[in-house]
Amino acid sequence: MLEGRRPSIFVWLPFAAFIWFPLNLAQAQDAEEEEYKPQLPDVAIYKAMLDANKQTGWVQFRDYDDRQLIYFTALQTMHCRLSEIRYSINSDTLDQRFPLAKCNPQIPFNLPADETAEYVYKLPADTAKTLTIQAVWDDGAGSEIVVYKPCDNVGDATCAQIKTIKKPSKILQQPKPADSPVRSVQSPIPGKTFSEPTPSSATRPAVE
Repeated sequence: MLEGRRPSIFVWLPFAAFIWFPLNLAQAQDAEEEEYKPQLPDVAIYKAMLDANKQTGWVQFRDYDDRQLIYFTALQTMHCRLSEIRYSINSDTLDQRFPLAKCNPQIPFNLPADETAEYVYKLPADTAKTLTIQAVWDDGAGSEIVVYKPCDNVGDATCAQIKTIKKPSKILQQPKPADSPVRSVQSPIPGKTFSEPTPSSATRPAVE
């Protein structure tokens, strides 16, 4: 006779009869469950990664097949927390932008696929004597400005060595949420206002 009935709770009250409350346990459990949305790791983790890779190179040079190849691999793994990668070749102007892949918060440190070799720059041999680079985080803060140069006598191995390190000469403007690769996967920061960024576009160095 009791089969099929929902669980019940009986409460005894003075001067009253037992009161029967039907309790649907499945509904109670469902009410406590919320859909989990992937959250990006804290930016401090990415900054620690950037600092750890500084000595070995945020970029890498390689001489191969009469070409000079430039890799941005170390910075690509941090693309979910970057708004810009600023760089310049044989100057300190930082007037070029490296393209950033779209962030997938489920794999926040993933190296983006590159079937078209979009993220590898190919220049004539010995073109880049130096490469100046700066990472800009999704909150608009800029990293140190590091000048790298190719290593000497390493054959076709990938390598870079630091020439100089500079501090940013001015406070960087914060990018608008639409300019950040994490815009679609993060909620706005309460109380934070984004200002208009300096116009720029991702550019590749000219190949002769």
